[in-house]
Amino acid sequence: MAKHLLFLLTPGFSDEEEGPFFCPHSAAMEGFIKYVPAIEEKVDVRRIAFQRPRPDIIELLGEENQGTPVLVLAKGTEIPPEAQVSEKTGRAFILDEIEITKYLSRTFGVMRPH
Repeated sequence: MAKHLLFLLTPGFSDEEEGPFFCPHSAAMEGFIKYVPAIEEKVDVRRIAFQRPRPDIIELLGEENQGTPVLVLAKGTEIPPEAQVSEKTGRAFILDEIEITKYLSRTFGVMRPH
């Protein structure tokens, strides 16, 4: 069975002028994964570079949807109300770390945000 795919930014990146930085939204997802380590067995988690373009995401969601964190839903998954669908590829995805954690909690029966 295909897994959902979660893209997070690798910490310690620089922009054109400064660094190192981390993405607070990706850090929140890393915290969720730390609290619920079974998520990494159920979801394909990929940590990617900050710089754009982000070809792995573009391939799945199109150039206009490169934001992170993003959960790309496995093909054939029922599309929940919080998901968007890429006009370019037809793939469903969820942006926003809180919405992602709520969805994963519901889907896999693990603890959820309060």
